[in-house]
Amino acid sequence: MDRVRSLFGQQKAEPVFDAVPYEVKIDVVNADRSVRRAVTNASTLQSLRRTPPSGAAGLWRRASSDIDLITAALYGEGYYGGTITIRVAGVTLGASNSVQVIDAIEATRNAGPIPVEVTVDPGPLFHFGSIEILDADKHRPIADAPTLRALGIQPGEVARSAAILSAESRITEFYRDRGYAFATIVDKEITADHAAKTVDVDYLVSTGRPVQFGMVTVSGTEKLKKSFVEERVRIQPGQLFTPKEIADTRKALLKYEAIGGVRIVEGQTLDAEGRLPIDVDITERKPRYVGFGAKYGTTDGAVGNVYWGHRNLFGGAETLRLDGQVSYAAEVPSSVPDADPFGYKFMVSFGKPGILTPKDDLSMQAAVLREVTNAYIREAVTFNANVKRTFNDQLSGSIGVDLETSRVQDSSGTNDYNIFGIPIEANYDTTDNVLDPTRGIRATGTFEPFVYLGDAGAGPMMVKGQLSAYHALDADNRYVLAGRVGAGSMMGVDNLYDVPPQRRFYVGGGGTLRGFDYQSQSPKNAQGDIIGGLSYFIASAEARIKITDTIGVVPFLDAGTASAGTAPDLNDLSYGAGVGLRYYSPVGPLRLDVAVPLNNKEDQRGYGVYLSLGQAF
Repeated sequence: MDRVRSLFGQQKAEPVFDAVPYEVKIDVVNADRSVRRAVTNASTLQSLRRTPPSGAAGLWRRASSDIDLITAALYGEGYYGGTITIRVAGVTLGASNSVQVIDAIEATRNAGPIPVEVTVDPGPLFHFGSIEILDADKHRPIADAPTLRALGIQPGEVARSAAILSAESRITEFYRDRGYAFATIVDKEITADHAAKTVDVDYLVSTGRPVQFGMVTVSGTEKLKKSFVEERVRIQPGQLFTPKEIADTRKALLKYEAIGGVRIVEGQTLDAEGRLPIDVDITERKPRYVGFGAKYGTTDGAVGNVYWGHRNLFGGAETLRLDGQVSYAAEVPSSVPDADPFGYKFMVSFGKPGILTPKDDLSMQAAVLREVTNAYIREAVTFNANVKRTFNDQLSGSIGVDLETSRVQDSSGTNDYNIFGIPIEANYDTTDNVLDPTRGIRATGTFEPFVYLGDAGAGPMMVKGQLSAYHALDADNRYVLAGRVGAGSMMGVDNLYDVPPQRRFYVGGGGTLRGFDYQSQSPKNAQGDIIGGLSYFIASAEARIKITDTIGVVPFLDAGTASAGTAPDLNDLSYGAGVGLRYYSPVGPLRLDVAVPLNNKEDQRGYGVYLSLGQAF
């Protein structure tokens, strides 16, 4: 019950024994807003003011701790000569008058909250003077030391303590990146010259010697085969030590669903051959899982999905997943006005890592479905299989087979299709997160020739691609610009009706052009029925702004069109704009978007509302 209350409201605070309420006033003189904010944020007297300490001694301890905390805050802003005065119950805190302060608190506590006054004068602003990187043993400059520019610290800059600490970690990273696994900062000597108002910093560094990786062991595996992990560890014995190899190994292993955590432990000492032993400690995820998902759009309809899965079927991180999906279309095809709007999809998915080499992964999906869209209704059995080769952390490619037997109703009547295709795909991805990227780009290109089995013969070649980019404007990723462009074409065909309706291109709705009815910005026949196109173009731009750690707003603009020809007509673009809310949950951002059409508004409902998990792209 306490857990439930904590989710929906604050629990009542436990009463404090012998509580001593107080009122604090903080006065920062001769300072700008950033310094005042830093002092206020550092003060526990301020942040804990609604939680009274226990007893007079508790208030004295809280006030005393503020001296060090505020001093550190001043150092953080570059002020090393400040004065801090704290008066409690009319008595100024000193180095040896704790008894006097406590007695004053006891004498006045019955008269109401204890008055606490904090007065801070930051003094003059200090700048960096000399900055040196010295050998810890010889106290002499190191010849191959990193440049100060690379460390982000320069003489003459404001002497913020954060810059000193950041440079310290960068020095260690510099040497570890060059094979010095045991490089460390033994000490740093910081000297403030109050007459010159400068701060001199000497980093005393012990680099040790470059080392090589030694034996790599794997621990922590239970149901996952140890050999599976060993084959995918990128660290090679005899290779020069670098943290990048460790990070790459961790990233490569974490992409498998069976693995929930990877801890790579460096040896504390070298082995008999003078190499650094490494242990890769694996934490496995529970093999079985169940779940559900849903999304809704006023223009697209509703979709609900339940699923069961296994992450490690035979001990080699093989995956099996069963999905059951039901949907309700917002509209049915105008050419089939009495159609049932309900759809379904039952799918079995299987994945086998390392089908040929550790870099080659097999995936297969088989499905039975009924799909209801604004343009057509499809009942089908499908099978897809592909082998993906991972070339590096950013680049992968795949080739596979695509089989479909289906019956489709649309404006041309009811037709049966038996289709065989060979999809070839390339992916390039440098983003930092699957569901909520803040940096990097994603590029996908797909080429699929397909044929009609039976008497129909060869079909067209489908070509499409999409590029999205993400750029954070600040270090905390609170302001992110995101953009997307995509295009596609059916090549080798002149007549639209030579392409099955389910293989044509459509634009409109939550996945392509928000604010417009589903598939509505696609070619139509003379009766106004949506028939789809042989090409398309879409583009989107978003500004993703975090208001708090869990809430964000996203203004956006979409553009797009589908065309009857094999090249999209960019003079016929439709535009939609809107704003969205984001709730950043532990499993990814929950998206609520509201959009309106800016042009081509005829036959539109005038707005679209979309709810789903994950960013729009």
